[in-house]
Amino acid sequence: MRMKQLFTSLVIGATAAVAFSTAAAADLTGAGATFPYPIYAKWAESYKAATGNGLNYQSVGSGAGVKQIKAKTVDFGATDSPLKGDELDAEGLTQFPAIMGGVVAIVNLDGVTPGAMKLTGQVIGDIYLGKITKWNAAEITALNPGMKLPNDEITVVHRADGSGTSFLWTDYLSKTNPEFKTKVGAGTAVKWVVGVGGKGNEGVAANVQRIKGAIGYVEWAFAKKNKIAHTQLKNKDGQFVQPDDDNFKAAAANAEWTKTPGFGVVLTDQAGKTSWPITGVSFILMHKTQADAAKGKEVVKFFDWAFKNGGAAAADLDYVPLPASVVKLVQDSWKANLKDASGKAIY
Repeated sequence: MRMKQLFTSLVIGATAAVAFSTAAAADLTGAGATFPYPIYAKWAESYKAATGNGLNYQSVGSGAGVKQIKAKTVDFGATDSPLKGDELDAEGLTQFPAIMGGVVAIVNLDGVTPGAMKLTGQVIGDIYLGKITKWNAAEITALNPGMKLPNDEITVVHRADGSGTSFLWTDYLSKTNPEFKTKVGAGTAVKWVVGVGGKGNEGVAANVQRIKGAIGYVEWAFAKKNKIAHTQLKNKDGQFVQPDDDNFKAAAANAEWTKTPGFGVVLTDQAGKTSWPITGVSFILMHKTQADAAKGKEVVKFFDWAFKNGGAAAADLDYVPLPASVVKLVQDSWKANLKDASGKAIY
């Protein structure tokens, strides 16, 4: 599958399953976050070529992925909003990070090129609260002196499905806009004050591209490959930054991976002059006791292979591979947490 074809497939629909083998019954099955979909798809393509084993991953949103792994209808779930320790324990699940990347604000404004506009969490929060309704509002023009901004209404676009991307977006806005935290808060699914919904990155991007004056949010790899205009964001150190690998790495530099159960770090609004403020980690969920040990071993083999061989593909798609030290922690967690029905470690 060529890269152009891969990203063309992204717009077909977030609920579409992407199969990488004609023998679908023998494939691994996973479901969940749209945020890591491009890299999981690329890894699966390469893994199939290397091993002959396929993966069928449904890009249905983090909320649906959590539901499916809890219901044991897939071999693994994927979420960008880490589950807390008590929920993991209650469901008999283990959680580990797989990839890092960023979420960006996207806009549809004539004459505004990708990366040119500057926005802050405070201003975006007020837009999503319906308090700032025009693109030439004083709060926006003050951030963008000399930029010709229209007297157009702002159309807010948000996710309509339960979404880890929404969790990262709303967590950032809650940390930078106190009123947004009070009225909306952070979550995979929240009660939006204004706006129109779209399902998946695809749905949000389609609405933003269709509606002049729209603003929305998608993961960076999707925005870049589809040439959708993104904005700069002001980080915790007061610097306006662009999304890129180095700035995602900067946000993750001081992450305390072992301080919370299931490696549940949230990398939004991290300190550092170059830190991208909506950096996210995508997590994999598996049952600690694997009823089908062979399938469980194959899931672990897939991600172990990806950690060792998938770094270049991740960088090409504007994701950040896990540091080697974190990969070692993940491998240790597999040994400790993943067992077959008899209690024997599967890794």
